[in-house]
Amino acid sequence: MTLIKSISGIRGTIGGRPGEALTPTDIVNISSAFGVWLKNSGANKKVVIGRDARISGEMVNHLVVGSLLSVGVDVVDLGLATTPSVEMAVVDLNAGGGIILTASHNPKNWNALKLLNGKGEFISDADGKQLLKMADDSNYQFNEVDELGSYDTCDYLDQHIEHILNLPLVDNKLIEQACFSIAVDAVNSVGGTAIPRLLKALGVTTVEEINCKPDGHFAHNPEPLPENIKEICSLVKDNKYDLGIIVDPDVDRLALVCDNGEPFGEEYTLVSVADYILENTKGALVANLSSTMALKDIAKKHKVEFFESAVGEVNVVNVMKEQNAVIGGEGNGGIIYPELHYGRDALVGVALFLTHLAKSKKSSSELRAQYPDYKMVKHKLELDENLDLDVVLKGVLEKYVDYPCNTIDGVKISFPTGWVHLRKSNTEPIIRIYAEGKDVSDSQKLVEEICNKMKL
Repeated sequence: MTLIKSISGIRGTIGGRPGEALTPTDIVNISSAFGVWLKNSGANKKVVIGRDARISGEMVNHLVVGSLLSVGVDVVDLGLATTPSVEMAVVDLNAGGGIILTASHNPKNWNALKLLNGKGEFISDADGKQLLKMADDSNYQFNEVDELGSYDTCDYLDQHIEHILNLPLVDNKLIEQACFSIAVDAVNSVGGTAIPRLLKALGVTTVEEINCKPDGHFAHNPEPLPENIKEICSLVKDNKYDLGIIVDPDVDRLALVCDNGEPFGEEYTLVSVADYILENTKGALVANLSSTMALKDIAKKHKVEFFESAVGEVNVVNVMKEQNAVIGGEGNGGIIYPELHYGRDALVGVALFLTHLAKSKKSSSELRAQYPDYKMVKHKLELDENLDLDVVLKGVLEKYVDYPCNTIDGVKISFPTGWVHLRKSNTEPIIRIYAEGKDVSDSQKLVEEICNKMKL
């Protein structure tokens, strides 16, 4: 059993002992502390919550709602809702914060509480540490009966879609005229409702839905990697659809399938959308250290600056704000378009990509072919509890002093034809090692070399 506490909340497996997994005790503790912390900060005492469709969601929801009400916080419950919908609703409903109940791409036995501030963004490092200390110390108390919070519900998806349709760079009339045929795989979570409804609003009339019943029984590993999306790849190819759309359980990551049945490449979701945005709006592009170097090529093409951040949405957003970036995100299919809001959003990603595709007058495979074809290898290693990762990383740095190294998040080493990035995961007890080069063999060799140097 696993429980991971971080600045953005807590994530863990369901079942087990308090403090060792995500149990009701842990959920009540962090939810109550968050409500009190929010009120103490002077923020509006209203909190918006929403959840993905995983099996434990309803149980977790009841615990979170009850905990917030017990410390005098007013709750607006969106029910089954995408992560970006919750983020936007916090602002539109003038709430002091939000809680998203989702473990994102993790398997069905996981769940998490992701914590938002009044801007609908993940809370800061300083705020997160203060909140976790309050929770660890149980430094809060529950309200008496006349001071309990209130409870209300809201379906926010239509407002979210309306905001997307009103964006200047989303052309739903052009999308409608293109007469796209699209297949959707939503891994039996909230995307099964959200993506088809968005496509209908955009004027797409031919939509084939698979794994779109939001019952939390994930039809495959929910991380939208090539090995997990073979079903929709075959469906798109066999039925000659123009595009396949895959989202993770909380709909903040977007992966695509070309008309020939080949994955567009999760890394290239952001590449293609950034290309479209920068063609129409000049400004900086930001991505995390583990994102494809094709983004640098796109920035160079449009003669704009490219900046890298530490991994994590909050880190990308901070750099985007510092550099006044017009587009950014993470190479795992996370699009952050500040014209809408500062959060990864697969729905706006779909709308922008379809507009780009319609304007290009190309097939999705032809559009993909116009971008570089770098190959990335993603490797992970289970952490030995006695391992001092800082010592390991220092040793790696010493072995590569002749190469440019970035240490804002683990270690990223740049080579003439590629790069390697190794860091401790924020969401799992593992070390992630990513490498990218001109072909798979080069990338794999870089990973093997690093592992040998680390002696892991």
